[in-house]
Amino acid sequence: MPQYFSEYLFVVLFIVFAVLLPIATIWVIGPLLRPNRPSRGKLETYESGVKPFGDSHVRYNARYYLFALLFVVFDVETLFLYPWAISYHQLGVFGLIEMLLFIVILILGLAYAWRKKVLEWN
Repeated sequence: MPQYFSEYLFVVLFIVFAVLLPIATIWVIGPLLRPNRPSRGKLETYESGVKPFGDSHVRYNARYYLFALLFVVFDVETLFLYPWAISYHQLGVFGLIEMLLFIVILILGLAYAWRKKVLEWN
């Protein structure tokens, strides 16, 4: 039984080092190596070279978020199309029908978003 547990010793040591190494790098070694010369100008908020003014909490239209979500959905669609195209010969007609169904569902989602005027950037 002791040999059984000794074989897992390397796994436990690996996990301990995997957790402690990033912590040591960020909190111990980092402050020792990087320069630390704060000044008033460095601590000030910087936004494209323009002095900040007004409140930093600005309300954005929810359409921007919907536009971004649509981008992610169609980006993921592209990621699904590539492996399907690579393995098309193995999947045969069943794979073609499944991918057509997938594309039709996405086109319906795009039509719905277009109808709700999510794609307008106003």
